[in-house]
Amino acid sequence: MIQKPIYLLFILLVTSSCKNEKLQTTEKSTEKEFVSSITTVKTYNFNQLKPLLERKDNKTYVVNFWATWCAPCVKELPYFEKIKKEYGNKNVEVLLVSLDFPKQVQRALIPFLNKRDIKSDVILLDDVNEDFWIKAIDENWSGALPATIIYNKEGRKFYEQSFDYETLENELNTFLQI
Repeated sequence: MIQKPIYLLFILLVTSSCKNEKLQTTEKSTEKEFVSSITTVKTYNFNQLKPLLERKDNKTYVVNFWATWCAPCVKELPYFEKIKKEYGNKNVEVLLVSLDFPKQVQRALIPFLNKRDIKSDVILLDDVNEDFWIKAIDENWSGALPATIIYNKEGRKFYEQSFDYETLENELNTFLQI
């Protein structure tokens, strides 16, 4: 009779450690990758995205929040691509954060990126807690698209607006002169 409780305790420990291992695996696998013919789209939640919005190295970052269903977003995307091309050798990195619907990545987002030859890094933000992450990105952001952050270790500015190329380039240059 003494052996039975020990055996049950052993089974309980093994089972609970397996459950913990499965939970850890599930948490790690929240990042999904979808590969287009041009770029790779990674799916992040806000906690995974946050470090990309707070880097303190020698680069200047241009982070654009957009969606394929947002006409002003689509109109300005070529300007971000041009910034990437013209300023990439000047320590400028462009990140496009898509707010498209996660279930439509294969059907809508990937074909969109391929058709428009988008080469910038693309992250699909898949986090249902928008009340939290919108304010965490910028306390004054209403959540409207497009929205852009330009930052480096010297400063940061949030823009809830669409850009033409000249305005975007001028804003970027204020960071490059800091």
